[in-house]
Amino acid sequence: MTDLAAQLQAIAGTRVLAVGDAMLDRYVYGAVERISPEAPIPVLRVEREEVTLGGAGNVLRNLAALGADPLFCAVVGGDAAGQQVQRLAAEALGGGGRLLVDKEVRTTVKQRMISGQQQLLRADWDNAGPPRAQTLDSLRDVSLGLLAEAQALLLSDYGKGALQAEVLAPLIAAARAAGLPLVIDPKGRDYGRYRGADFVTPNRRELFEATGLPTGSDLEVVTAAAELIAMAGVGGVLATRSEQGMTLILGDGAGGVARVEHLPAAAREVFDVSGAGDTVVAVFGAGLAAGLDPVEAASLANIAAGVVVGKRGTAVATPEELLRAGQQARLLTAEQKILERQAASRQSRDWQTAGLKVGFTNGCFDILHPGHLHLLRQARGACDRLIVGLNSDDSVRRLKGAGRPVQDEAARAAVLASLADVDRVVIFGEDTPYDLIAAVQPDLLVKGADYTEDAVVGADLVKARGGRVLLARLKDGHSTTRTLERMGR
Repeated sequence: MTDLAAQLQAIAGTRVLAVGDAMLDRYVYGAVERISPEAPIPVLRVEREEVTLGGAGNVLRNLAALGADPLFCAVVGGDAAGQQVQRLAAEALGGGGRLLVDKEVRTTVKQRMISGQQQLLRADWDNAGPPRAQTLDSLRDVSLGLLAEAQALLLSDYGKGALQAEVLAPLIAAARAAGLPLVIDPKGRDYGRYRGADFVTPNRRELFEATGLPTGSDLEVVTAAAELIAMAGVGGVLATRSEQGMTLILGDGAGGVARVEHLPAAAREVFDVSGAGDTVVAVFGAGLAAGLDPVEAASLANIAAGVVVGKRGTAVATPEELLRAGQQARLLTAEQKILERQAASRQSRDWQTAGLKVGFTNGCFDILHPGHLHLLRQARGACDRLIVGLNSDDSVRRLKGAGRPVQDEAARAAVLASLADVDRVVIFGEDTPYDLIAAVQPDLLVKGADYTEDAVVGADLVKARGGRVLLARLKDGHSTTRTLERMGR
């Protein structure tokens, strides 16, 4: 996420079409101070009420807050709630949307009663059936017209009747024909309805209901998602996993899995998960529309989800909030990359068990300079995961003399851990990393080309296991000693 600002700038102004089930979210806030004399239930003394767009309308709100240029099409009833949805949608859009009114439809309303941070009750007003056939025809035709202006299509299916087959299938076909990214927030058990979509975004429960497979662990989520890709004919799955974050599974185009990325939860505190799925769809889809690759878009959506669950009610994430949250996530991730020796050994085994090649390099890294970055980039390019051994302060003093290191080991480790090419950092106190290499047992050992292979510490250990040594090209004119000399130290 080092290019977060550039990614958000790329999203600004993108034309993203959201189609689906629009609804009204109503929040009633108050305080509970007594129990009702009529029944053993709390009495909420109402202090204030709020209404906001829900369902596909919340996808619209999130697109607008993100700085995209959203397009919107949905159906509402000819009732007071439908009028409120129209008003709120007009405020969010400023143009570019169509709300179709079906007087035989009841607008879906979700009302939540809240005291403090506790949701006491939710009451739903739902439509008894789908809109009329002529309304669905209009929804299809208007949406197809708007699609000609869009850079991506997001379908928000809440099972309220808007995305019937006669609407869904033509939109999927048109998006595919136009080469537009298509993301669907799914509902129900029959994901065959979504065949041809680039991505579906089920939560863990929905993934279980669609496949009948367990979804508790990382491996179970991947297995269930792989089954869904093969069974439903979708391009990939972004599975939202509540406090465990998200998992992105990319299909290989032939019903198999090409890549898996587990994204840890970005939220520090969770107040309300209402609408978080809408945020994920909006940010992920807008990212794809802006040309981000799926992993980048999913990472951005993960940060946005962490922002909105830290708010009360159906919330949105602004670019400013995403930038702040992204910085916090980078710092947290960097801290998590710094391990002690035994933990690094276990991590290395886990990666190797998963079929990943583990690389290792080491150094003092007192002042990070382009030569270091050049070596680390080569090292990471030759393996799947890179562990960096870092000399402790005492070790550096013994090797480099008085006055070194310039930065203490905590600062040096933090800087290294912030680099995308570095997966783990381990501080060691010996003069050489031999014992650390023995513990980590890497498949690849990397040092600079100023060494010979026989002179590389730990080369015997790595080659004895069938691994290899890489002597990385050096970048001329860069060294910590020369840098310090130029600084007058």
